[in-house]
Amino acid sequence: MINKNILSKMLLAVVATFTLVSCETESNYEEEVPSIANIAVSNAGFSVLEAAAVQGGVAVVLSNNNPNDASGDYTVFAPTNDAFARLGLNEETLGVLQTPFLTNTLLYHVSNGNLLGNAIYGGGSSTSVLGLDRRFIERGNDTFINGSKILATNINASNGTVHVIDKVMIATGVDIVQSAIALQSSQVFTSPELSFLVEAVIYADLAGALTASAGSPSFTVFAPTDQAFKDLGTALGLTFTVPADIRQLPKDLVATVLLNHVIGNNGKFTSELNAGTVTPLGGEDLTLGAFTNGTLTVTGAGNAQAANMVIPDVQTTNGIVHVIDRVLLPNLN
Repeated sequence: MINKNILSKMLLAVVATFTLVSCETESNYEEEVPSIANIAVSNAGFSVLEAAAVQGGVAVVLSNNNPNDASGDYTVFAPTNDAFARLGLNEETLGVLQTPFLTNTLLYHVSNGNLLGNAIYGGGSSTSVLGLDRRFIERGNDTFINGSKILATNINASNGTVHVIDKVMIATGVDIVQSAIALQSSQVFTSPELSFLVEAVIYADLAGALTASAGSPSFTVFAPTDQAFKDLGTALGLTFTVPADIRQLPKDLVATVLLNHVIGNNGKFTSELNAGTVTPLGGEDLTLGAFTNGTLTVTGAGNAQAANMVIPDVQTTNGIVHVIDRVLLPNLN
């Protein structure tokens, strides 16, 4: 279960301030427990979560009792400031996210009722208020929800329970192709991303294979950023300025390269991946690096350098997407 030795001094300080005590009389003290929203407001380690809750319109929700559960409670998996920083986000940069996406992301961290730490174990799951499931994974002495490590549990609030996690959880609610299109069409970030990947998938006629349908397989997909494709163009002696420039390459080559990013393994979070080789649909093994600070590097057979995960653990309806900073190449000789 949870390894208590992982708690930092900062988190201990946070936990220590979660109970507010007021004096009724000189001899009679009554504990006044803050709401979930007030926990974020009163602790500097959750200042980005506080700002996100205000921007996303959920601060009021988490200040009050839950009308959709008989207990009146919520359970919240709360990302720390460091968790947001992994995505390059702080109080000032939250504006790069579209508000509807931010709202849904925050609600993905919330469940109805009280889920206490003794009910969090590997192989279990929990459903968010959006109706999307998150799964619990044990890795060594640590417990994860999806790809996010649980740092502390059972922080009591007047309207539920808070558990602390080290990464922001992301779920799109749509399949892999539609998730990439959401990024490409600025539904997630205010600036487009994965535009080259979407163009490549369409050009190579692979959209159908990666679109969810009844009984369709579930994949792990390594999704290169726009800059990763631009860097590939430079390496090939080409100029990739706009997504359509990917069509300078033969269609069958683009298809081969794209399939080198897709693994038919039922969709794995970083917490479920291990160092070693995995075989993509393209056929040539990819090499995963050591699991370090919640991510792994990945290298194609034709890469001189490993790709890093920029945005890991994006849950879709037919797999898990890890956004990476390099195109994974097979041997092209």
